[in-house]
Amino acid sequence: MNSSQICPVSGNERLLLAADRSIFSEGAIREAIAFAKKCSSKLYAISVLESTPEYEIGIDASDKEEAEAKEYLDSIKAKALQEGINCETIFHRGVEAYRHIVDEAGKRHIDMIIIGRHGRKGLAKLLMGEDAAKVIGHAPCKVLVVPKAAKIEYKKILVATDGSKHSEEAALEAINIAKRCGSTVIAISVSPSEDELQEAKTNVARIVEMAQKEGISIEALTPIGRSYDAVVEVAGGRGIDLIIMGTYGKTGLKKLLMGSVTEKVIGFAGCAVLVMKA
Repeated sequence: MNSSQICPVSGNERLLLAADRSIFSEGAIREAIAFAKKCSSKLYAISVLESTPEYEIGIDASDKEEAEAKEYLDSIKAKALQEGINCETIFHRGVEAYRHIVDEAGKRHIDMIIIGRHGRKGLAKLLMGEDAAKVIGHAPCKVLVVPKAAKIEYKKILVATDGSKHSEEAALEAINIAKRCGSTVIAISVSPSEDELQEAKTNVARIVEMAQKEGISIEALTPIGRSYDAVVEVAGGRGIDLIIMGTYGKTGLKKLLMGSVTEKVIGFAGCAVLVMKA
């Protein structure tokens, strides 16, 4: 099965690409266009220009920055059109860029937001400050985070579970992708100690059962250690090109920003991470 020609997931009719004019958005731009092409999705590209006190008191550079931002969006649109994809651009000026991104996602009934990742230091200062982490926390839909050099081929998928309903959404997504693309799937649940190993085994057993009901072959791993270390190590060692995991959404936003497993996996993994919302 040629996964490069198949839409990996149904129901992604509207995609929102959030780009910040840095090199760290290059992977997100590339994968957003590729995804839209495979799935015949409507693609929107958004860039938010941060308002500053200098602009408010009349110090220039504002007009130039706005022109550059719009030119940047036009360049994304041109790349999409070269692939036969219609891309609508969205420009905003204001503080708290994540609010504009999340608002647009809600207003336009977006199915997936696609963003880049700022190097290996986690999500800080990706768009502006902690906006990327806040996009993930507040988004009404799933969020795909793509490191600059990452390419998603849907050949090897790692789904991380902690037994929560958010993890179940991640497992369902992984199984659906595998059914369409013939992907290899690995389920992982990390135990912090030997005493909690049985819980981890129960977590992965549930996903294995879900996969087997759909005729999907799946491998289960239950390493002991720090969750994000284990997930990142397995992803790198097994040549994983997509990690799928859940988030606690708005109620877990503080935990997300303060260094949750999800944030650390995104910060250190070399591949793309798809964060599901329950």
